[in-house]
Amino acid sequence: MLSGLSFSLLSQARFRLLALARFVSVLGSAFGPIAVSFGVLDLPGGTAGDLSLVLSCQAVPQLAFVLWGGVLGDRVRSRFRLVCLTETAAAACWAGLAVLFAVGGPIWMIAALAALGGVTRALFAPALEGVVVDVIADKTERQQANALLKVSTNTARLVGMTLAGVMVSFLGPTVALALDAASFGACAVLFAVLGRSTPDRPVRYKSSALRDLRDGWREFVAHEWLWVTTGQLAFVLAVVNAVAGLLGPMMAKEYLGGAWAWSLVMVAQVAGQIGGAGWAARLRPTRPMLLATVCTVGAALPALLLALRAPLPLVLAGAVAYGVMWDVTMVMWRTCLQREVPDDAISRVSSIDLLGCLALAPVGLAVAGPLAAAFGPATIALGSAVLVFAAVGVALASRDIRTLPGETASREEMVPAAAGAA
Repeated sequence: MLSGLSFSLLSQARFRLLALARFVSVLGSAFGPIAVSFGVLDLPGGTAGDLSLVLSCQAVPQLAFVLWGGVLGDRVRSRFRLVCLTETAAAACWAGLAVLFAVGGPIWMIAALAALGGVTRALFAPALEGVVVDVIADKTERQQANALLKVSTNTARLVGMTLAGVMVSFLGPTVALALDAASFGACAVLFAVLGRSTPDRPVRYKSSALRDLRDGWREFVAHEWLWVTTGQLAFVLAVVNAVAGLLGPMMAKEYLGGAWAWSLVMVAQVAGQIGGAGWAARLRPTRPMLLATVCTVGAALPALLLALRAPLPLVLAGAVAYGVMWDVTMVMWRTCLQREVPDDAISRVSSIDLLGCLALAPVGLAVAGPLAAAFGPATIALGSAVLVFAAVGVALASRDIRTLPGETASREEMVPAAAGAA
């Protein structure tokens, strides 16, 4: 599946630095979810409700601050300095969490630091979308760039998750979170170096932040395929986060064997993502968002298999299939975003998209624990899978999703396609 990748971009020093920064950050971050999930559950008196609280506290600030992160990403002279600052702050947050898990809590302090970590992600993610655009000026190279970055980050996640289950099981969450903090610090250094080799942007916004945000909103709603996908992913990501952070670990502890088994599932998913990203690099679909939307159904597979209490080998196979389909979705979607949205609005539009995509994540995390306690995690996992199928079906009703042309299709082809769909 990796045969479609072109490695010529790696000859560019700036892209190599970007890829290395993302690799280092994601390598350490791969320890975080498993360490936090099993670390909270292993605290004295730790419950599913405590885990829901911590994960919700991490997710809510991303909603509260992500729009401001988008405005900042388009206003600052150097997006590189902005992401350097956010990565430094993230390093401090995860180092603090490592200390708290070492001393056994308290849970409210763990939740508070998780919330601060969520703020750093809210400011980082929209700016990162702009960083990729700043580094890869040629739009024709961005699909390959996105695919290479996904392969790089997923390889880092695969290595990290492979080690995470063993480390959390034998050394505890403290060591894993300390390594996570170190990776954020190293990433901050790499972004600082990249920023020094990149000129500041020549234009600085002088209008109000609110006006910038309104302009970004107008750009966002001008693309039906974008806001429909955002609405769909709001439900899908609520399911993905609930399964990965709560339902999956609960089911793994109940019948798969515990942290090591769930770590294998996460590793299998990322292995699939590596193959999916490589495959996506060579795809030239005439209707990329149609392909991306159909592939989103893969997100239902882990929840469905867990609900059926499938044996571990079958759960692993489902995780691989999900990973392949998910990264095809992400590469297609990100390439369309970078092609259709003007560069000077990319961070704001990305932040609005992130806000929409994450809107239901805190709700899903907050209710998954109590619902699982009341009805059983298998029942809630089955309902989650049904929700994914329903969201994909609604998204496919959009004409824009079905007809948005790819790079190889001319804009003139769009007119008869749209007329026919009408």
